[in-house]
Amino acid sequence: MKVIDTKLDGVKIIEPKIFGDNRGYFMESYNKERFTEFGLDYTFIQDNHSLSKEIGVLRGLHYQDSPYAQTKLVRVISGAIVDVAVDLRIESSTFGEWFSIVLTEENHRQLLIPKGFAHGFCTLVANTQVTYKVDEIYSPEHDKGVKWNDPDLSIQWPTVTPILSTKDMKLPELKDIKIPVPKGI
Repeated sequence: MKVIDTKLDGVKIIEPKIFGDNRGYFMESYNKERFTEFGLDYTFIQDNHSLSKEIGVLRGLHYQDSPYAQTKLVRVISGAIVDVAVDLRIESSTFGEWFSIVLTEENHRQLLIPKGFAHGFCTLVANTQVTYKVDEIYSPEHDKGVKWNDPDLSIQWPTVTPILSTKDMKLPELKDIKIPVPKGI
């Protein structure tokens, strides 16, 4: 396994070791012991799985308030996405900055997004399936978000006309939300 730092402290690209032959491949998508060796000591308690049927489906930008803030380990099982993390840690020197990466079923890369970040993705391929592990339960009362096209963030999404949920259409801009400091930071 290879762990690559990004411009946002704590956000990591994970490249698992792939063992392939004429039959296909094998990989460990998660191994707690290996993650701990790299200083990534999280206890994931829930796996989530989404299917997006069309190109241009945008999910996000989501986060949960304390005490239910979540670390996420995101990967694509089929298809491809542009995955985005936005730093919402008020005390951070990169507050309000974002990082994006293309995750595909072929590159097997994963993105680790710690507590204190909003997360979203946009599909590049129809019938894209995304899974992600989280280290805290889902809490509807703590479920929050930031508008995908917030002009202060200027995220470079692969579309200007995404397919959005009703909930995501109504998310506020960053300047209009009160951001708590997540537990554990």
